[in-house]
This record gives sequence, structure tokens and C-alpha cells, in this order.
Amino acid sequence: MKFKLFFSIAVTALLAMSCGPKATTPKPPVAKKIAKELTIHGDTRIDNYYWMNQREDTAVINYLKAENSYTDAMMKHTEEFQTKLFDEMIARIKKTDESVPAKSNGFYYYSRTEGDAEYPLYCRKEGDLDAEEQIMLNVPEMAQGYSFFSIGDYSVSENNKILAYSEDTLSRRRYTIKFKSLVDDKVYSDEIVNTTGGITWASDNKTVFYTVKHPETLLPYKVFKHVLGTPVEKDELVYEEKDNTFYTFCYKTKSRKYIIIGSTSTLSAEYRYIDASKPNSEFSIFQAREKDLEYSIDHFKGDFYIRTNYQAKNFRLMKTPVTKTTKENWMEVIPNRDDVYLSNFEIFENYLVVGERKNGLNQLRIRRWADNEEHYLDFGEETYDAWISTNPEFETDVLRYGYTSLTTPSSTIDYNMTTKVKTVMKQQEVVGDFDKSNYEAKRIWATAEDGTKVPVSLVYRKDKFKKGTNPLWLSAYGSYGSSSDVYFSSVRLSLLDRGFVVATAHVRGGQEMGRYWYEDGKLLKKKNTFTDFNTCAEYMVAEGYAAKDKVFAWGGSAGGLLMGAICNMRPDLYRGVIAAVPFVDVVTTMLDESIPLTTGEFDEWGNPKNKEYYDYMLSYSPYDNVEAKDYPAMLVTTGLHDSQVQYWEPAKWVAKLRDMKTDHNPLLIKINMDFGHGGASGRFERYHEVALEYAFVLDLVGITK
Repeated sequence: MKFKLFFSIAVTALLAMSCGPKATTPKPPVAKKIAKELTIHGDTRIDNYYWMNQREDTAVINYLKAENSYTDAMMKHTEEFQTKLFDEMIARIKKTDESVPAKSNGFYYYSRTEGDAEYPLYCRKEGDLDAEEQIMLNVPEMAQGYSFFSIGDYSVSENNKILAYSEDTLSRRRYTIKFKSLVDDKVYSDEIVNTTGGITWASDNKTVFYTVKHPETLLPYKVFKHVLGTPVEKDELVYEEKDNTFYTFCYKTKSRKYIIIGSTSTLSAEYRYIDASKPNSEFSIFQAREKDLEYSIDHFKGDFYIRTNYQAKNFRLMKTPVTKTTKENWMEVIPNRDDVYLSNFEIFENYLVVGERKNGLNQLRIRRWADNEEHYLDFGEETYDAWISTNPEFETDVLRYGYTSLTTPSSTIDYNMTTKVKTVMKQQEVVGDFDKSNYEAKRIWATAEDGTKVPVSLVYRKDKFKKGTNPLWLSAYGSYGSSSDVYFSSVRLSLLDRGFVVATAHVRGGQEMGRYWYEDGKLLKKKNTFTDFNTCAEYMVAEGYAAKDKVFAWGGSAGGLLMGAICNMRPDLYRGVIAAVPFVDVVTTMLDESIPLTTGEFDEWGNPKNKEYYDYMLSYSPYDNVEAKDYPAMLVTTGLHDSQVQYWEPAKWVAKLRDMKTDHNPLLIKINMDFGHGGASGRFERYHEVALEYAFVLDLVGITK
């Protein structure tokens, strides 16, 4: 039963003063404290803002709106600057643009944008690129009338005649699957709600497999089979995941011969498969799940290929006949190496391509099947990112890969693996006077408290750099083994051209330096992530890449947890901090298994029902460690419909900080009432939030134009 909320909100609007230059200072909202006792392991925490977790409560909504009003008032003097920043950001973006077409099953598929449209058109051409264009999805038309609109996935039937696609109109990542004839544009009446968005066609051109989410936790947990034209409510359940620490999903192998159901947790995996031409057959288990056994599979000719950590900390590549899939039959193709992490692979008729990570950088390794002759691609820059791109066809010697660096715009490159000739198919065009020679990128190494060398990638504009004087924008993520690879950003030029050094700290908890790097930044070693970041900030100041009083930090989601932790641990290091959709109420969230994603993350953070993990988690949880002391200036962002990190975490955190902190630095929160975890869906609209973040930081260092 809902309890009645009593709290006071005091917001004074910014007043325009006609008789003097000074404006009245806005006053922030003050949330009423309603003590909630949370007891476990004999320990009681008092949460005064627990009441904020009622998304449908009018009083909560009014409080969030009051916070927005306060932020708007505090940032009002930057409104013109925000508009200028937004305008210059989108002015660098080529408005009418097109992706590089990718050939699949006789058609070339691509997307393109027109003018000021926020959304793309998804198109194809049959046979060759001179054929007539067919617009499969006109997303600008589809998105009309929605504050948020996103296409999750689209998939074409084997006979190329029917398009299945998924859409989200709320930003909760709960997609509705729909179907459309590509012969006469007829839209079928079949609609499947509450899915992950993924769609897998069987070979019969009428059967699709899809995954639905748990109605409360949003965990993907059931795979259904739908036959086009039949009632959705009669769809057959083909798999249900009973372990709520696992996520389930479905896909088709590159060979198009097998349909795969996967179930994975942080540290374990299990796959099932059927012949794609026999959609009514029973799924067979590939290799039963085992604790700490991770693997993923694809198919080529008579074998399945397996990327796995089986007796291989940094993963290795193996294969097995399709008739003998359990691990005792697996044969090694590429061995484990202590200094090289095997991240992914792509199979072609004549070549194997392996994505690897060494010394913090991605590498692409090419091996010819005929004689095992191999070579690596040379990228020629000190810090960069390269990845295997879209390669749906087996019968080609051309590898399509992507490349970018802090100074090189994102590029799509076709590489002939036989002749070793690279062809740049497309490079992101930066509209205006961008010249990459004006900028310099470097990779440096900071030494952590335990002696570990932590890489930092940085970029600055040469003519704006003066040792020891520049403001610094330092970001990191550091969780889930997700590596923070560098990339070019035309938006970032708005900081670089105003004298900022922009850097990424590749802290532990990511996987930049291999599997060991990840394991040293999770569970009972999570604090390494936070201390690594602080070390990197200190090192950059010491080496003259930043002024001591102009260090700014940015992190989002789990990177927002990092922001909260560094604010508690070393608030003196930072002039300002931006925490985007931050995961800051760690203990309470991880104790509540009804909250989306909680149970699937016990292997990442630990289960606080275990006292050892509870105590450790409690020692760093940003919300639980707010103290009466000075904090940096802070801007926090969230979305009301966020399904990844619930809005109340940052809202509670800000309320507690405002009540306890002893400084007079600005503390602002911006709640997007229409969107979720990923922010706005439009290609330009999303930059309004970036303009707010940039204006917040630039204003703090006195840059107003």
C-alpha cells in the first residue's frame, strides 16, 4: 500500500531584475526526510529518501519537476551558450548521409539520413548498387507523435520477402515486434510485445523466434516461437531460463543453418541449437553450463567454432564437429596467451579473422585456412580502435572493418586479405574547417597504488596546449569487462577548440589489458577501479596535462558509480563532476531482486545477502558514504523511464548530498521525463544534454563563448 508522502519543496524562480544587474539566487528543492530502516546482517541503515522509488506517485513526479526547474534556473545564464554549443555540434554533422552498403543474401542493405530528419531510412537494393532503392523502414514517418522512438532490430526472411522489425516508444527497452511485406508494403496484424527486440527467422519464411522480458525484473528469460498469421497468444514456449542470474537470447549462425538459443551470466554460458530448416524440432544442448565456463559459438561447414575460457584465462578459439559438441571433443585452433586477450572472431571461406587485445589495444589477425599463413593489420597510430565490422557473406576475401582514433574520424575499410590492399569505403565527414593535424593524441601510463601501470589515452589541440594550465575532461567506465576504447568525436571538438585536454582512463574493471584487468576491478577488488581513476587524475596534473584546479570527471551508468565513489574518496581532486544515469545506491539495489537487472549482476558486484560482499559494497556505495564535507560542483542526469539504473538512485543521492555537503558549489540534477538510460533517440536531439554538460563545465572555468 502506498504511503502518503509529506515533504516540502522550496523553489524560487530566477527573476529578471529590471533595475539592477544582479539576479536572485535560486533556492534548491528540499526533500522531506521519511526514515526507512533497512536491516540485514545485524546492520541497520537509515534511508531518508526511500520514498522516491514510486514512479507513478504524483508527489514524486512533482519533486522531480522541481529539481528540473531548479537546474533550469541555475543554468539560465548559460542558455544562449548552450544553444551556441548545440548549433556548432550539429553543424559539424553531415545531415544528408549514407552508410556503406553490406551485401546479404543477394541484397545490399544500408541506412541513410536526409536533411534535418532525426531518424534514418532503412533501405536495400537488389543485386547491385545501381538497382532501384527500396525503403524498408521510413523511421522519420514512424516516429511522428512520439517523444522517443527507437528501432531495436530488423531481420528479413530467407526468401527476402518479409521484414520483421522491433520498436520501442517509451525508452524502457521493451520492444514490440511487427511484420511487413517487402513485396506490397502490407503491414501484418501480428504484433508481439515486451520483447528484447531481437528477431530470428527460421528457413521456412514464416517462423520466427523471439525473447520476452520478465514483467517485473525485465530480465530476458523466455524464448517463444511465432508462426506468421497465427494468434500471438498461442505462440509456443521453446525455452524458459529458470536461473535469474542468466540472460537468454536467440540468433542464427552466419552460415544461416542453425538457430541458437543462448543463456549467459557474468561467468557462465550455455547454448542450444536446432537446424534452421526444422523449426519444430527440439533444441539440443551444445555444452551444459558449468560454473566459470564461458563460451560462444558460430558455425562453418562441418564444424562449430567456439570462443571459450575453458582452461584459458584470456580465452582461446576451438572447434568441434556438429555431431560432437560437448567440451571433451573441442580441438584447439588458437591457444590461450597470458598477454593477449582473444575477444572475437569472424569466419570466411578462405580466411579466419581474429579480434585480439594486447597492451590495451585492439588488433586484427588474419589467418589463411589453406596453410595457416597469417599476418596482423598495421594501424600506424599510438592509440586507436579497430574492430571487425559487418561481414554477412562467407564467399569473399574482403574483410570489412572499422577504424577510428582520437584524431581520425570513424572509417569503414574493406581489406582484401589476399592482396593486402586497404580501401577506405567511407570516413565520417566533419563539416567545417576540421584539420586533424591541429590535434595531438598520446597514450601515457600512470602508476597505481599497488604498482600497476594504468594506460590513459588523451588528445588536445596543439595551439591551445600550455603545460600545466589546461582544463581536463577525464572519463572512464571500468565495469563488466567493457573496455573504454578511444574514438573520434566531432562533438568533442567543442571542448578541444576551447583549450580542454580530453582523456580516457583505462581503469581496471574494463578488459583493455585482458581478463586479469577485468578481474582486478570487480567483486572484492572493485575499489581498484576508483583508486586507478584518482591516480590517473593526479598523474595528469603532475605531468602538466592539466591545471590542478581545472580537473573535471565524467562517467555514465556504472561509470556514474565511479563518479560517486571518487567524489567521496577524493573530492579535493576535482573542480567538477558529471555523473550520467549513475548507479549510486549499490547496496539497496543489489538487495532488491525485483529491480531490473539485479540478479544478473551478482557475479559483477557480489550478492550483499552474503555478509562479506555486503560489508565491502557498503564501504564504497556512493549513496551510503555521503558525508558532511566539501564536494566538487556536480551535475547529475537521469531518465524517468530508465530500465538499467532506476531514476530514484541519482535523485536520492542528490537529495542526500544537498542535505549534508558543506560547500557552496552547484549541485544540479536533470531528469529527462520522456527518456530512459540511453537518453534521447533522435540523432540531433541527444546533443541538447551534451550542450548542457559542456556549458556546466565551461562555465566553471569561466569560458562563456
